[in-house]
Amino acid sequence: MIEALDIQVKGIVQGVGFRPFVYRLAKKYLINGWVLNGIDGVSIHAEGESKLLDEFVLEISDSAPAASRVEEIELKEVPLQDFESFEIRFSDDTETEKTTLVSPDLATCDDCVRELFDPEDRRYRYPFINCTNCGPRFTIIDSLPYDRKSTSMRKFPMCPSCAHEYADPLDRRFHAQPDACFTCGPHLTWYVHENDDLSAQYLPVKVAHDRTESDGVLAEATAMLRAGKILAVKGLGGFHLACDAENAEAVAALRVRKRREGKAFAVMMADAAAVRRVCLVDEAEEALLASAARPIVLLRKRPGAAFVPGLADALPELGVMLPCTPVQHLLMHDFAQAGGTMLVMTSGNVHDNPIVTSDEEACRELSSIADGILGNDRDILTRFDDSVVRVISVGAAGEAVQFIRRARGYAPLPLPLASAVPGVPEVFATGPEQKNTFTLTRPGEAFVSQHIGDMENVETFDVWLATKQRYERLFDVAPQLVAADLHPEYLSSKWAHDQDLPVMGIQHHHAHAASILGEHGLEGPACAVTFDGTGYGPDGALWGGEVLLTNQVAFERFAQFSYVPMPGGAAAIKHPLRMAYGALWTFDLLDHPAAASAIEALGDEAAVCDAMIEEGLNCPMTSSVGRLFDAASALLGVCTSPKYEGEPAILLEAAMGLYADMDADELPAEGFDEGEKSHARIIQERYMVDIVKNVATEDSTAEETAVLLFDAGPVFKALLDDKEAGVDVGLIARRFHDAMAQAVYLAAELVRSMYDINLVTLSGGVFMNRYLIERVTADLELAGFTVGLNRELPPNDGSVSFGQAVVATARLAQEGAGEK
Repeated sequence: MIEALDIQVKGIVQGVGFRPFVYRLAKKYLINGWVLNGIDGVSIHAEGESKLLDEFVLEISDSAPAASRVEEIELKEVPLQDFESFEIRFSDDTETEKTTLVSPDLATCDDCVRELFDPEDRRYRYPFINCTNCGPRFTIIDSLPYDRKSTSMRKFPMCPSCAHEYADPLDRRFHAQPDACFTCGPHLTWYVHENDDLSAQYLPVKVAHDRTESDGVLAEATAMLRAGKILAVKGLGGFHLACDAENAEAVAALRVRKRREGKAFAVMMADAAAVRRVCLVDEAEEALLASAARPIVLLRKRPGAAFVPGLADALPELGVMLPCTPVQHLLMHDFAQAGGTMLVMTSGNVHDNPIVTSDEEACRELSSIADGILGNDRDILTRFDDSVVRVISVGAAGEAVQFIRRARGYAPLPLPLASAVPGVPEVFATGPEQKNTFTLTRPGEAFVSQHIGDMENVETFDVWLATKQRYERLFDVAPQLVAADLHPEYLSSKWAHDQDLPVMGIQHHHAHAASILGEHGLEGPACAVTFDGTGYGPDGALWGGEVLLTNQVAFERFAQFSYVPMPGGAAAIKHPLRMAYGALWTFDLLDHPAAASAIEALGDEAAVCDAMIEEGLNCPMTSSVGRLFDAASALLGVCTSPKYEGEPAILLEAAMGLYADMDADELPAEGFDEGEKSHARIIQERYMVDIVKNVATEDSTAEETAVLLFDAGPVFKALLDDKEAGVDVGLIARRFHDAMAQAVYLAAELVRSMYDINLVTLSGGVFMNRYLIERVTADLELAGFTVGLNRELPPNDGSVSFGQAVVATARLAQEGAGEK
């Protein structure tokens, strides 16, 4: 029996080859009708046999193009119109472009990789091969609708062969906007210093107009890498700096030139088989490595694997990515042919500056770093760093992806925003100072920007402004309210108050918690455990060890870690021995014998710290768990002179070594005089965080004054006792981690017993600690709690702007409902 359906497909379904995909399915299942891009996705009118219609709809859902994301399919039975064929229709509805969801940039697909290395293919070794399933998207768009004339490909008119593919609905390159070849498309450019002198100008540009010239450029680039030189390579969202990851001198030179001390480098390898030789890779991690997003995946190093000094020293993980662009595929292939195995691939920028995006900028900004520049003449219109992820264990749910940095391959995919209902004003959420993202809302969805970075210099702030303007234009959002952090000194908050729009201040840790509630569509209430480095509190102190009772609209401060002084403020972050002194002073441990080495290492600064604390000068108070990790790391001698933000805590986790993987009953009970005791007893008796009732004042509010205080004094005393007794540093580090995990568990139990709240959210940068997040999640789940984690955003400050948007829209919706 012949029937007719109107089918509405919502999600990322425009500009990703969805219409030709539907067209081919219609031919396969003998369906007549049409498909077009509509205001709310892709609209299909389908007429055919009932059984074939069912199979047609199922395959739309199950076999959609890799670049698409089907979120919803609506079906409606309609009268037959007796179509005799199936056609692709083209909408001229201007409203369509206002709701179009733009796909992120996508890694070169397997079909294009096969053609790239097929000598019989006309695009053999073409460095910009792509199709509707892969290639640049958001980074080349200037305006919507997503047509070639609205991208940076507009300066490359298609040759007849490419134009024929572009117009053929049965071709894989039908309406692939970046479609090109050697004849009509972008080409490689090549710059080297005269006489290998980094202080000299680059020689005049060499443009590779055909395959012979292109292969010649790639051969020079490969030879340079094998010779231990440093190369700047243009990618989808900006440049990378590359060198041979197995050449210690090259890695060291890159560190010096880039001014990147200490922080691990990510590497690129040709395929998963190469990765498995040096890292442990499970199925989920391999799927991430090979996904269209091609993120950097943090993988555990394989026991016994050797790496050159300076690559990822002292860390149990290595950041690894597979080739994403055709240029990277060609470079890795040729590098492997020349005997190489892995390349360092790090952001193409000078320390703390935004990544560079153009050949001209690279020649200017990277001239003192790169011996050669492998660029091209296709413009990048939006900067994008690489995304960074890891796979973590989350109890009975198995494994989950944890974002460290959300950027290329994922942004600007929108997140659902249940509180952004029709009639609620659109919001611009500015985000925090560190690891900044911003968020724009429109009814039902929120667009979280790619990782912008630390808003501490003019260059990054300019990128932030430019990216904001691009998002507003592309997604047709006109914010009517700005949501900003409470911190009065954040550049983004200062900017917010300079605008002619109302500003809603959102507390930093409430935003962290709300980001999880928003991601999962939960209103709350929740026991929100938020541990990080710094967040401005309503009482003027620096928060970071918080247990909040929260929903999307409001919060109360149930518990906090007791305040500890930060001698010198930000200087205590850069010099964790100062933070250690603040902890010793607070916990009355300055005279402990095991504290002497830390105080001695401070030298004359110890007296300065003491004076600042006693007189309250330049000495803010903090409840931050991140700062407690810094103090513990410094006291144990793990990290006293950090070279990058977060290094003390990162190295303290790494210091656990094999102890991190041991069950509690396998751990030694070193440090006891009264006979052998279990690890669990050690934590309960000696490393137990004390819980005391807080003292409120007449002016206290539920937001700023916690009901309970968590006193870490006993933990630090136990740490020093163990240090004095000669207990292995790795074992002490494990005990410290377990003490913090136990504190989270106790907080959740107290909240459940007092308020019957079973939902616990875990957010903040401290929970990027793999051991801590996995341990706490397992403990809470075993005790029957429901655990909420960030799913598509990082637990660090990269999620704060989304949380700000969630809180702001929820409050606006509540106000609107009250008015009615």
